[in-house]
Amino acid sequence: MPMPMPMHDDERLIRGLGFYVQDAAPADALHVAFVRSDHPHAQVLAVNTTDALGLPGVVAVWQASDVKGVSTPGVNPLWPPFEDVPMPLLAGPCVEHVGQAVAMVLAHDAVTALEAAMLVRVSLKALPAWGADDPDASVVHQVAHTHGQVGGEVAVVARVDLSVPRLLAMAMEPRACVAQWQGDSQRLTVWLGSQTPARAQADIARALGLAQAQVHLISPHVGGAFGSKASISPEDILVALAAHRLRTTVQWKASRSEEFLSGQHGRAARLQGQLAVDAQGRFLSLQAQLQYTLGAWLPYSALVPMRNAARILPGPYQVQHCDITGHSRRSHTAPVGIYRGAGRPEAALLMETLIDQAARQGGLDPVQLRLRNLIDASAMPYRTPTGETLDSGDFPQLLTWACERFGYDQERALQRQRRAQGEWVGLGVALYVEPCGQGWESARVTWHADGRVSVASGSPDQGQGHALTFGHIAASTLGVPLAQVQVLMGDTDLCPPGTGALASRSSAIGGSAVLQACQDLLAQRAQGQPLPLTVEARFDSQEAWASGCVMVRMSVDAATGQPRIERLLWVDDAGLSLQPDLVRDQLIGGAAQGIGQALMEQMVYDSEGQLLTGSLMDYAVPRADDMPLIELHSLHTPSPLNPLGAKGVGEAGCIGVPAAIMNAARDALSPLGEVDLQLPLRAEQLWFALQAATPGDTP
Repeated sequence: MPMPMPMHDDERLIRGLGFYVQDAAPADALHVAFVRSDHPHAQVLAVNTTDALGLPGVVAVWQASDVKGVSTPGVNPLWPPFEDVPMPLLAGPCVEHVGQAVAMVLAHDAVTALEAAMLVRVSLKALPAWGADDPDASVVHQVAHTHGQVGGEVAVVARVDLSVPRLLAMAMEPRACVAQWQGDSQRLTVWLGSQTPARAQADIARALGLAQAQVHLISPHVGGAFGSKASISPEDILVALAAHRLRTTVQWKASRSEEFLSGQHGRAARLQGQLAVDAQGRFLSLQAQLQYTLGAWLPYSALVPMRNAARILPGPYQVQHCDITGHSRRSHTAPVGIYRGAGRPEAALLMETLIDQAARQGGLDPVQLRLRNLIDASAMPYRTPTGETLDSGDFPQLLTWACERFGYDQERALQRQRRAQGEWVGLGVALYVEPCGQGWESARVTWHADGRVSVASGSPDQGQGHALTFGHIAASTLGVPLAQVQVLMGDTDLCPPGTGALASRSSAIGGSAVLQACQDLLAQRAQGQPLPLTVEARFDSQEAWASGCVMVRMSVDAATGQPRIERLLWVDDAGLSLQPDLVRDQLIGGAAQGIGQALMEQMVYDSEGQLLTGSLMDYAVPRADDMPLIELHSLHTPSPLNPLGAKGVGEAGCIGVPAAIMNAARDALSPLGEVDLQLPLRAEQLWFALQAATPGDTP
């Protein structure tokens, strides 16, 4: 049954008392298992289901012909032109990546479903497969931004070529879906961990040929999402379709291996750029070429990362001339979508690495070089070379504050002392800007006759604490105790439609919708209208831009190459902070994922299209002992675009942290010259770089 989200849910979740998707399935629900391809690209010659159907307890086995003609979601149409690559429900006539579902088994229990899946015989004829760097792969989308002219004499040109590995969001809860057909009401109830319940409801209704009101979508507790649960997957539609056709309840829970093979991946880019600087340290020209690798089919937001990276450059800096191009290509791999940051980390990594390299080549301090080129607060709102508008921020103050709290001059002196003793130590700095979503969100607030307040939001929660944030907004605006406020989210029957929780937009846009509804309620009460009262509000907004500065001290063990983050200081500007504790939690969680990307995480396919990192035995994620102490400070520059003055914060750790760590590693090895380091910065890579040193080289 749908339930309101408790205000303080931490203890309940820690004790394992949360209500997740799989908890919704009744005991008599049918179980689903998928038969998946072991080829990256092949023609499907035959799918023999005879043995599987003969197993007691098996209800049905579907293949592509059984779901022919079912409508599947398209790609976000905001950025034409692009090649639309449809989402196949079951593979046919070809499989397009290892792990793609070829058949679906439905049985009365999970063990039987898995056993039957192993009895399905799939005959495939191998075809050539496109890899990540295959020039023959089709181009899906392209962008280009050119602005200004080069003026002045170039003194230094920095060039970098960076590979950003494919990553897995690694949510604690793998994908899961439960769908239940209710014959008396002719409605389908779907429990799905989703960042976009209203869009998922519409997608499922369209696929099944139902009216949208016939689909009731509930997103209960969600064990992490990070962008990977923003778009619906083929398995979700198949579960809903089976429940509708068979007039029963159907459940599916992905294994961790299925998440590696068929879940949505993130990043997967190659970044090339050059930065021209004059003798006074002014940025004259930025040229950037962005190459993104997509998968075999496109999730709804597949084009977002490249678009974001291209439009965010050159970050918080003034550059006379920019020439930025990008293209996205298909590959015979699992789909690639948005992952926490979605293009923002790539933009920061490219720009910040170029700046540090330019500083080394020009004999300049990297902090001073940045200060000479940062956009001043007095220039806000600032129109960027790519046509974006930075609404607010004080980038020089961010950097100055970070240097003061980090003790930058003292850290440089300590670095010189340690290098004299034979240690490899580096300091890294990175600034970033973060566009925080635009568009609309909705809220419905009811002030009951007994004084209770119900807040229903179109923006769901995957652990960010939105219930507490929205509850506080309502309580403080209406002047009622927080204990009297109930917050409803993630239920399309109880909540108004909304865009969803993604792109760091929930507090600024979703919170502003709650505030607007509460203010409208107060106006009605001031006019003498009695309780109960209900108001529904929609808040539309342009994009607020958050920012921050990260500083890192890193050492590299000379004998093993093992990197160690000794210090990480971070000054963020997420606008006015509504809930400082929740902001802190979001920053630290994002930093953990940023550290994972910087030091250890990487999805790897071999030249034949086989996934080599298909389990947690091969794919490393940060553990508690990998996390340094993070020193957090905040600069609150309010956004003028919403009444709360809020900006986003959820993705910030994935944006600034990897770039600062990269610069710290390159600075640590800079006595060897300009070392070409790539993410992830594993000990092996750093050790090989150190082995290239001649006997006379010292830190």
